[in-house]
Amino acid sequence: MKHTSKDQTGEPSLALVNRRQILGAGIALAAASLLPPSKVQAQDQGATGVNPPPPSALSNQRRQLGKLEVSSIGLGVQNMSRTYQTTIPTRTEMLNIIRTAFDQGVTFYDAAEAYGPHEVERILGEGITPFRDQVVIASKFGWNIDLETGERRPGLNSRPEHIQLAVEGMLKRLRTDRIDLLYQHRVDPQVPIEDVAGVVKDLMGQGKVLHWGLSEMGPNTLRRAHALLPVSAVQNEYSMLWRGPEKQVLALCQELGIGFVPWSPLGVGFLTGAIDAKTQFAPGDIRGVESRFSPENLPHNLALMELLNLWAQRKQATASQIALAWLLAQQPWIVPIPGTTQMAHLLENIGANALRFTEAELTELNAAVLAIKVQGQRLPDQVLVFSDVEAPPKN
Repeated sequence: MKHTSKDQTGEPSLALVNRRQILGAGIALAAASLLPPSKVQAQDQGATGVNPPPPSALSNQRRQLGKLEVSSIGLGVQNMSRTYQTTIPTRTEMLNIIRTAFDQGVTFYDAAEAYGPHEVERILGEGITPFRDQVVIASKFGWNIDLETGERRPGLNSRPEHIQLAVEGMLKRLRTDRIDLLYQHRVDPQVPIEDVAGVVKDLMGQGKVLHWGLSEMGPNTLRRAHALLPVSAVQNEYSMLWRGPEKQVLALCQELGIGFVPWSPLGVGFLTGAIDAKTQFAPGDIRGVESRFSPENLPHNLALMELLNLWAQRKQATASQIALAWLLAQQPWIVPIPGTTQMAHLLENIGANALRFTEAELTELNAAVLAIKVQGQRLPDQVLVFSDVEAPPKN
């Protein structure tokens, strides 16, 4: 159950009001989902009272992940086969969101074989068919997933022969002949990174993979991987709610010329204002077992939302847009990939690209964020054990 957050006046905060104005367009957007993206755009503005980004809002906003050029904001499609509320989004609307994102200038789409598993890649492949050659597809291997059934099995699997077969499956599901950016989803502690880089290099030689990256790896593994085969991007969790990459990974990316892609840039929904002290999570929602959202820690961590709401008022934006614009302002080679299954949220997230902080504003905001010490872990121990892993040495 979700309850309204209020500011010091007792009224709902402006950031939440703005988001609800956008969400209030749900019926109109549902009807508009059958229209071409350009017509959806016109209906959104009248229904919400909040101006969506203009056509091709990101068309001139590009960033580099190594040598790979992408839009400054991407689209994560992880939840397009399910949501935290355990309801299933309609496939038609997910395809419309993918295509509307392209109409708004998004050229970077992030998937993985583990999402679904397999089903999200099928949705993305269908969605981008009309403009495949104009976008960048990222996907990931590394979890121990049955290549045929998609059954999720315990542990990881980055054996070279498995990676080759996993990529063949990705190509079929994504309806394409190449993966633009292929990540190792998690480092396999049983497989030297040299072996992983070797098979990826072979796939590149075959034209089936164009660039590669690592996710949630140990820093020494990143150095070893990059020395063998230049890494284009690192994907780690990073947001105002979790700033772990600032300790080491971001500096390493800058040193090596590697781009950085924050997953969960909106703090699994927390930075949108969707969670307050009375929120109850649905069964199966991993946030329900993350200690940062526990009854002991959540009230303290809501100070971050109070800060976001103040800045949303100040910049005439939403909390989500402030959180995304903050990430964009940290480095020119950071590309967030907010995920959504709602058209209104897609347009809201893209709108963050228009926000700018002066140097003084960014200094002030950075200091304020740093002063809030988030309490609790970002993930349960049984999930965290797969992060920051160093690959074994090559014998």
